[in-house]
Amino acid sequence: KSTLMIFERHANLKYKYGNRHFWCRGYYVDTVGKNAKKIQEYIQNQLKEDLEYDQMTLKEYIDQFTGEPVKTNR
Repeated sequence: KSTLMIFERHANLKYKYGNRHFWCRGYYVDTVGKNAKKIQEYIQNQLKEDLEYDQMTLKEYIDQFTGEPVKTNR
């Protein structure tokens, strides 16, 4: 039924899809609920990557040659 509605609203598609086979035969993919899980995984990975990046970009507060703390002017 959705194909007929699309053809009624967009008459120019009738010329491109004259036989009214607008949808192709294929397979069904269930994504309900899986998107939320993927988003959660993405956020967790992003947080992990952010923490790793922050650790790599921190100023060195320990002198790498002497092993003693470096005094900062904070």
